[in-house]
Amino acid sequence: MRAFKACFCLKKVRQKPGYEDPIILASETPFTVNEVEALHDLFKKLSSTIIDDGLIHKEEFQLALFQNSSKRNLFADRVFDLFDVKCNGVITFGEFVRSLSIFHPNAPESDKIAFLFRLYDLRQTGYIESEELKEMVFALLSESNLDLSDDVVESIVEKTMMEADMKGDGKIDEEEWREFVKKNPSIIRNMTLPYLKELTLAFPSFVLNSEVPD
Repeated sequence: MRAFKACFCLKKVRQKPGYEDPIILASETPFTVNEVEALHDLFKKLSSTIIDDGLIHKEEFQLALFQNSSKRNLFADRVFDLFDVKCNGVITFGEFVRSLSIFHPNAPESDKIAFLFRLYDLRQTGYIESEELKEMVFALLSESNLDLSDDVVESIVEKTMMEADMKGDGKIDEEEWREFVKKNPSIIRNMTLPYLKELTLAFPSFVLNSEVPD
């Protein structure tokens, strides 16, 4: 009996930092236990590409997205920052699962809209300003290999601000953003991945294929 307990304890000790019980994570997210376990397999691959410490570092996140750990992109950086809930420069397994749960078909639409709002709110002021929107549009276009002139981008930003900024104060608050997305549902189209298999295979692409407001 003592040998059994010792073995059991050793197995628990071997779990890497940030690991959380799949049963607990499944109870807190739309994922099933089997889906959480499958996500753990994906997480283990991503978190061991550069530093095998059970945590996803920004370089590993970039490597998963671009096959290049040194390439930087504002959009991808923002996604990493939102996944890194504790703001300590790494993504734990629990943070990974809870963040990805937003892309589950059963996740509330309000959560998806809120996630995108925080993504575009670069300065974390609680508002999306035209300059932030412009920066994000350029980042999305860059990774989509689309080359639009500054005038066209300005037109996209102006049109978006004109439609979304209902209060006319030069910025978009959360309430205005919700109304804007409801009128333009294509903006959150890539916020839902219907199958776990698609989620695990398409993890790099959901970041890079988001819609540009038009």
